[in-house]
This record gives sequence, C-alpha cells and structure tokens, in this order.
Amino acid sequence: MAADPTRPDHRPDSVLRDLDAALATGQADAKLFRDALEAGTSRLAERFRAGESVRTLVSDRAVLVDEVLVRAWRAHASELTDRAALVAVGGYGRGELHPRSDVDVLVLVADEGVDSNPDALERFVTFLWDIGLEIGHSVRSIGDCSQVASDDVTVATTLMEARCLAGREDLFARMQAAVGPDRVWPADRFFAAKLKEQSLRHQRYHDTAHNLEPNLKSSPGGLRDIQMIGWVARRYFGVDRLEKLVEHGFLTGEEFAELNEGRDFLWRVRFALHTLTGRREDRLLFDFQIALAHELGFEDREQQSPVEQLMQQYYRTVMQLKLLNEMLLQLLRESILCDPDEPQTTINDSFHIRHNVLAVNDTDVFQTRPGNILSAFRFLQEYEDLDGFSGITLRCLRGALNRIDDGFRGGTDNNQEFLRILRAGRRVTRALTRMNEYGVLGRYIPAFGLITGRMQYDMFHAYTVDVHTIFVISNLRRFALTRFDHEFPYCSEIMQSLPKPELAYLAALFHDIAKGRRGDHSTLGADEARLFCLGHGLSDYDADLVAWLVQHHLLLSLTAQKQDISDPEVIRKFAAIVEDQIRLDYLYVLTVADVRGTNPRLWNSWKAALFEDLYRSTLSALQRGLEHPVDRRELVSEIQATARAAVDETDVNAASVAEIWQKLPQEYFLRHSVAEVVWHIGLLAGHKSREHTPLVGVRHHPARGGTSVLVYAPRGRDAFARATAALDELGLNILDARITPTTHGHSLDTYHVLEDTGAAISERTRVAEIEQRLTRVMQTRGPAGFAVTRRAPRQVRLFTVPPRVEFAEAPDGDSTIMELVAGDRPGLLSDLGTALVSEHVDLYAARIMTVGERAEDVLTLSKPPGRPLTSTECDKLGQAILARLDKPAN
Repeated sequence: MAADPTRPDHRPDSVLRDLDAALATGQADAKLFRDALEAGTSRLAERFRAGESVRTLVSDRAVLVDEVLVRAWRAHASELTDRAALVAVGGYGRGELHPRSDVDVLVLVADEGVDSNPDALERFVTFLWDIGLEIGHSVRSIGDCSQVASDDVTVATTLMEARCLAGREDLFARMQAAVGPDRVWPADRFFAAKLKEQSLRHQRYHDTAHNLEPNLKSSPGGLRDIQMIGWVARRYFGVDRLEKLVEHGFLTGEEFAELNEGRDFLWRVRFALHTLTGRREDRLLFDFQIALAHELGFEDREQQSPVEQLMQQYYRTVMQLKLLNEMLLQLLRESILCDPDEPQTTINDSFHIRHNVLAVNDTDVFQTRPGNILSAFRFLQEYEDLDGFSGITLRCLRGALNRIDDGFRGGTDNNQEFLRILRAGRRVTRALTRMNEYGVLGRYIPAFGLITGRMQYDMFHAYTVDVHTIFVISNLRRFALTRFDHEFPYCSEIMQSLPKPELAYLAALFHDIAKGRRGDHSTLGADEARLFCLGHGLSDYDADLVAWLVQHHLLLSLTAQKQDISDPEVIRKFAAIVEDQIRLDYLYVLTVADVRGTNPRLWNSWKAALFEDLYRSTLSALQRGLEHPVDRRELVSEIQATARAAVDETDVNAASVAEIWQKLPQEYFLRHSVAEVVWHIGLLAGHKSREHTPLVGVRHHPARGGTSVLVYAPRGRDAFARATAALDELGLNILDARITPTTHGHSLDTYHVLEDTGAAISERTRVAEIEQRLTRVMQTRGPAGFAVTRRAPRQVRLFTVPPRVEFAEAPDGDSTIMELVAGDRPGLLSDLGTALVSEHVDLYAARIMTVGERAEDVLTLSKPPGRPLTSTECDKLGQAILARLDKPAN
C-alpha cells in the first residue's frame, strides 16, 4: 500500500509540460508520448542514484504513467469516455510502479456498450504498446468483473486495489460495490484462498527464501509476502494502507517500521534491477548481482565481497519479512478462521495448546522466564499435533530475543534443554529450522548468527551457509529414521548404529560455522565446536570427536574424489588419519549428508559408490590393523584370481582369454572391478581380428555408480583429447578416466560418465549414439576430432576462475601428479589432452571433479619410458596448459 499519488507532494514529473504543449497544438503521435515516458524514466533513475527515497520514486513513477495514460485516453479514446472507465488494477492500482513494471489496466464498459466500439479499444491498447508501456489489459463489464472475481481470487485481489483514472466514475463505483466482500469472497473464504495461493507460491521456490537466484516478488519473504498481509487485512479490516493496521491494534509500531524498512530495501534492489537491465526483471540472477551490489553502494571488505554483502542483507531481510508474514497471518487465522470457543489443553504454567498451535499463558512468559524460549521448541517436538506457534507466541518470542545473552547461554538448564532438542526422537530438523528462522539459533550460538544469510558467490553452494547447515542435519535425521531406510540403506544402517547420533548433529551444526572468517574454517570451527560441547557438559571424548569431525569434514570427500582409492597406500594413509571405526562411521554419514546438502545437483550414484568404496576399504584396513598394511602384489594376485575365475565361467575361448590376459599390466587389475574385467575380456575377445580399428563399448555398472565407456585402440597420445571431446559434445559428465597401456602397443581406456542430469545411461538408442560418435571420432584425423561446439550454461559463463596448475611426485616415484583448477567449460578436458600431446606427456589416470563453476581435476602423468616429469618439464607443461585454457568459454 503506497502513499496516495494524488497528494500535493506527488505531482506529475515536469517532463509532462512538453507533452502538454505539443498536445495543445493538436499533435498526439506515439513518439511524443514515448519521449515523455523515456524522459520521465531517465529522470527517475537520476533521482534514484542521487539517493532519493525509493517510496517517492515508486509513487512518482505511477503518477507519471497515470498522467500519460489519461492524456492518451483523451487523445485516442475520447469516444469511450461516456461509455467506459479506464481503471488501474493490481500493483499499479496501489500506486506502486517500478521503472519497467507491467502496467495493468481494466477498461470497464457499461453493459449496454460492450461491443459498441471495439475498434477504438483496440487502437487505444495498441497505442499504449507503441509508446513503450508493458500493458496488461482486460475489457470487462461490471457483470463480467463480478463473475470472474467470484471464480478467481487473484482477479478479486487485483480489483480490490483498483483506481479510476479516467472516464465514468459511476461505473467504477458500481464495480467496486459488485466485487466487495459482501458480494464475493467474504473475509474467511478470501483468507483461506490466499493462504493456499501463498503456500503454492512458496512451494515453487522449495519453501526457502535462500535460493541463490531468488525472485524479489515471489520467493518466500519477498514483496508478495508483504502484499499478502495488506490484501488480507484490507479484506478483513477494510483499510487501504498498512499504517492503519497500527490503529486497529493488529500491527505494533515497531512491526510496521520493520515491514516498511524491509519493503524499502527490496524496492531499492528492484528499482536498481529494472534500471540496470532496462526490462521487467524480478530475478536476482548471477548475471546482475555484482553490478547491483556496486549500484547500491556496497564496497569491498576483507572477508566479504560487495555481492556477498548485498545478498546477505537480502537474505536477512526476507527472513524477517517471512517471519512477520507468518506471525501476522497466524494472528489473522486465529481471528478469522478459528472457533473462539475451542477449548485449550494446558501443558504447564507457561504454555497451552489451542487451535493446534502452541500458545503462551501470558505475554511475559519469555521475558520473565527466558528458558521458556528453548522449551517452546522442545514442546513443538513433543506434541505431534502441533502445527507451530500462535501469532501471539511468535510476537512474544520476537520481542524476547534480547534475553538470549551470555547468562542465558551459560545456564546449565538452558544447555540441557538445547541438548534435549538435539536428542529428541522426532522433529529435530523442524525445531532447528524454526529456531534458525525465528532468530533463536543465531542468538544462542553467536557464531551461527554470523553465517545467517551468508552466501558464497559461486555455483557450488546452492544455499546460504545457515540453510545448508540445516539441510545437512535434515539429511542425517533421514538416515536415523527407519522409514527412510530405502533412500540410503548403507548410510541408514551406519547412522542407526551410532552410539550418540546427537554428536553427528553437533558436528553438522559447526562444520561450516567459521565460513567467511580469516583462516581455515575447518580449524576455527573445530575450536568453536570443542568449546561449545565442553560448555554443554559433554565428555572430553565426545567433545574431541565432534571437533575432529568438524576439522576433517572434507577429508573423505576429497580423498574419494581426488585420489586413487584403488591404491592400498592411499587407503593406509586415510585410515591412519581416521584411526578407528567410530570416527569413520561418523565421518561417512556426515560427508554424505554434507555433499547432498550443498547442492541438489552435486549428488549422484558415482559419488555414492566412491564414498562407499572408500568407507569399506578403510574399514577393512582398520580391522586388519594399520601395522599390517596390504601388500600390493598380494592384492593384485587376489584380484586376478577372482577375476580369472569369473571370466572362466563365461563362454569366452580359454586360449583367447590367456592371450588377452598376458597383454594386461598388473596395474589394470587394481583399477578395475571384477565385473569390468569380465566385460572387457568379452569385448576384446570378439574384437581380436580387428585390432587395427578402435573398439568402443558402453555399459552401465551399478557397482561403480555410473556408466563405463571402453575405448580400445592402438596407443596414441591424442586419444584422451579425442575421446573427451566426443563425450563432452554429447553432453556427458566425465567423472573418471583410467588409461591402461597394454604390452603390445595398444591402450585400454575406461571413462566413467553420467548424463548431465546425474543419471546413468541405460537407453539402447543413447548407448548406440555414444558408441557411433566415439568410434567415428577415434578414427578421424585432424582438428575435427577435437571439436566441441556445445556452449557452457549461462551461469558458468558469468564466473571467472583463474586457472592454476600444480605438480607433485606420485607416491610410487614413477609418475607425477598434476592438479588443475580452472573454470569448467565444454572442451576443457580435450584442451588439456591436446596440451599433453604437445609436450609428449603420457596420461595414466584422470579424476575429474566439478565444483559448481570450477573444475578441479587430478591427473597422473609420466614421460616415456615411464618416469616422472622433471621440474623443467612440469613448467613447460604448465605453460602449455595455461596457454590452451586462455580462451573464452563457448
């Protein structure tokens, strides 16, 4: 509800004088009107950049459009004046317009004149488009309005906010009466319908205000949530401005100021966004966030960029607005929909249950007994039928947050109450989610308050740090509940065997709590976690375990994705850090929950298989004893024996098996599963007579969590570049490459891939497409074999990741490990392979890890005849790679 645009301090912009002068001479062409609008829009942008109040600017924009529309109506629809009214509806009807907002109008016609002059209406609407207005229009009679409003609560809402701009005001008055609450949508039905409408809108945004590209209008906590309060209050109280709700005692003065402050911030961002883009745009896309931050005056800080400051203020603002929306609508629900005579159920001397919500017995229960703040959330867990808190309870809770101080945090009873919430058998996530949304968690754990609303400007972290943390705990809770066993059976089995699951929740709560601070967030978070646990009465062992988990929460993920976990030495070193099965169990479930809670697109069957393989291998090493490491040769012998027995059960000719077997080096058996060996042998035996041509095979391997692509061909250094170009062009996500030179001059290369969506490849037509494309490319000579024309996604192209190449000697001493960090883009691996060819470097393995917009790939390299690269050769290769990558993404 904006200020009244008819007030003297909202006069039409002076640019209209030029338009009036031209109209006085008889001119009325579209250019005159368009020039007036553009000049007025430019003037508003100048005033915005000069720091003028956005409330004034939004109102003045509506006034400018009002005056232009009225003049256009007089000049081009004068014959309609006696039979129709020009009406502003929706946001425009409220007198609120941003630079590129839709201008929604209704041409209200008398019943007897509906079809009398359609050409005049068409000319008028076309003229409005011609002058540059984004017009949304309808032509209706009073009867039409009544009927459509009765059928559609959204239409009823837009008409409720209507203003008559020109024409017959008596028609407008009759229309308002026809769609009033005594005719259509009385307050109770209107409220119920709008609640459902808001719920569906929130669901479209996953019920979170913390998406990284939020919608200023429609996301939870956005402008629609403020408008929702106004709409329902207007229908119930009959008020036309929010400030009048204070007079009704529905809003406090502080709440009204908070709503205004939040709306003003969102309006400033939206006004800047429209001005920046030159179009109606309400999405805070990555494309605009940096420019917006500078436009709005945010400056660099040591630990937080301008865009991160902007977005943190946005997230904190919408969290408060979402809470106000929830509180005020709950108050209205209790007034409008609930039975005032419904009996209450007493819980204790502070709380009771009524209308399925937790209500306070008096408004001082949190002020006089602050410990009730935590108890309220525990009762939310304990009583299954509770839908939440009453409106008054929420209001009292918001007003008592300052009671959570050092004395509160140090209180033994409060500490035990918090632990009871974590140890509860149900609704742990729900309680913590609401504690975060209501500001309690950030007050109780001040370090958590620092990460509330904090975003990281990348494509890896899909949520703010606080919401990500709650998602991680939610994932752990699903592992702990038997009804979700079917989702992640192995994680569920381990989680449900943990002696103290609350230690996993505490580790999740603290694992990212030091994000944004100077120093290693894992180390800083571990220190915070240890102090918190000891302060809450946990034993030294439990506190150390939680701190260890926070310190090493990335260890399992990085080891699985960046190292060769088929190497017994990698497993031994990892097991030496973990030390025992208790730590391994906690770390495994925390890691899976963390990766799944970071970004919905990050988790896939490949990572699930990797993490599980690392867990099982490490558990085996711990059970064997670290003083008895696996002998590499014995392990190869065991694998070969198992694989040979499996191959012997197939119908492949024994002589062919023996011949192929001799061509495979021992390293091959460490890097491939028994199922893969059997599959490879069968393919190679059938290809024996055509060894001069490439062999390509595709097969889904559930145990590997993805699809294996075999390429067997005469040895050539450009094979990796060609194969990855073909797979990349097909839109496949390459996860792993294992290059195995055979003893007779060929190379048996295995690529593990998934569809870009994370799905494995199973359809026969897709398999055939991959086989045909890859075979053709491997036979092609020249640059055509390296072509990747697929474009990078929009978001990826917006980020710049400076490429970095680092080298280290491999543990075996026979090869070199190279790590590449660069911006992910189509053709990256092919360019990398081409650089290897140019420097005559052999590739043996590649672990491909994509972290949002970043590629973090680890390659195992050597120089003929199988030696590590010298420092000079590393420098030359690094320069060659950087030169290849120094080109823009497609």
